[in-house]
Amino acid sequence: MKKRVYLLLIFLSCSVILFGQDRKAKYDVAAFVYPAYASDDPRLRPFWPMGIGEWETVMTMQKRNPGHYWNRKPLWGYINEADPAVMSMEIEQATKHGVNVFIFDWYWFDGRPFMETTLNNGFLKADNVDKMQFYLMWANHDVLNVWDTRLADVKEDNVIWTGKVARQEFEKICKRNIEKYFKHPQYYKIDGKPVFMIYDIPQLIAGLGGVEETAEALKWFKEETRKAGFPGLELQITMWAINMNYSGFDAGKTTNPENAFVKKLGFTSATHYQFAHFTNVNEDYNVIMDAVEKEWARIDSSYDFTYYPHISVGWDNSPRTGKSAVVRNNTPENFEKALRKAKTFVDKHPEQKPLITINSWNEWTETSYLMPCDVYGYGYLNAIKHVFVDEK
Repeated sequence: MKKRVYLLLIFLSCSVILFGQDRKAKYDVAAFVYPAYASDDPRLRPFWPMGIGEWETVMTMQKRNPGHYWNRKPLWGYINEADPAVMSMEIEQATKHGVNVFIFDWYWFDGRPFMETTLNNGFLKADNVDKMQFYLMWANHDVLNVWDTRLADVKEDNVIWTGKVARQEFEKICKRNIEKYFKHPQYYKIDGKPVFMIYDIPQLIAGLGGVEETAEALKWFKEETRKAGFPGLELQITMWAINMNYSGFDAGKTTNPENAFVKKLGFTSATHYQFAHFTNVNEDYNVIMDAVEKEWARIDSSYDFTYYPHISVGWDNSPRTGKSAVVRNNTPENFEKALRKAKTFVDKHPEQKPLITINSWNEWTETSYLMPCDVYGYGYLNAIKHVFVDEK
C-alpha cells in the first residue's frame, strides 16, 4: 500500500512539473512601455502641468483641436501607471492576453534618470511582478518641444536636454543599471545575459567621442556585467537608418559596412521600435506589412546578428502636433494577421529566442497602443491572445 501511495505521489509531482512546463509561454511577446502616464512626478510637470503626465495631451485633444478626427478615450481611464495597484492590474491583463515582457523606455537627462516612476514605483512594486519580465531600452535622444503641446508645432531646433553622455557619466549609468535592474529576478535575459537596448547610436557616439571610444565603452559595459555575475550582456540595437549608417566608421574592405559597424560596437541582436523608422506609414496597414516582411527578409539575408521581429500597432502623432502621417486600416483583425507573420518568422528561426517586440503597450499620443480604448475595446489585446495563448 505504501509503495502504491509513494508511486502515486511521484506521478503527481511529475504531472505538476510537466503541467508547469506546458503552461510556460512558448513565445516572449514584449511590448514597449512609454512611462509618461504617471502622476506625482515633478519632472514631468514642465511638459504636462496638469500633473497627470502625457494623459494631458490625450485628454485635451478635442479642446485644443475642436472637431478633429482623433477622439479616443482609454477604457481604464486616465490611470496613474506609477501606482503599484494600477500596474498590478495591467500586469494581470497583459499576461492574461499573452504579453509577458515589458520593455521600458528608459531616460537619463541632466545627469539623472527621467520618467522612472512608472518602473520603480509602479511595476517593480506591483504585488504580481513575478508574472512579468522586463528590460530597458535606453531612449537616449534629445528632448525637444514635441512633448509640450503648447510648443510642439514651433519649428525650431530647441534642445531642452541632450541625450549625449560622456564616458564618466556613461559608466555611472551602466553601474547603476547593473545593480538596480539587471540583478532583479524579473529582468529579461537571453542565454543568461541581461538584454539592454539602445535607441540612438549617433547620440551615443557623439557623447563618447567617436566610434573607437564607443566600442571601448560598450566593451567595458559587457565586462562590468560579467563581473556582476552574468555570463555577459546582450546588447540590442534599435534597427533604423540613423543607427546603421554612420559616416565616421571606416568599413575597410567589408561588403556590408552596416553589419561590420554593428559588430564593431559589440551589438549582438536587433529589433525595431516603430514601423515609421523604415517605411512609409501614411499608408494602409496591409501595404505596410508587405514592406515589413521585405525588410525582415533583407535583414535576415544581410546581417549575421540576431534579429527579433517587430510589429507596430499603428502611427498617428496628431495628438501632439494636430497633424500627422496616419496608418490606415490598422484594425485588430489586421494586427492579428501581422502577429501571425511574426510568429511564422520566429518559428523559422528555432535557434534564437522566440522574442517578438510590439509598439506598444501605451503610446497613446502616437496611436500605437495595446491598452483598451473606446474605439476597439480589447481588440488588440485579444488579437495577441488569439495568436499566442489560445493557439499555442
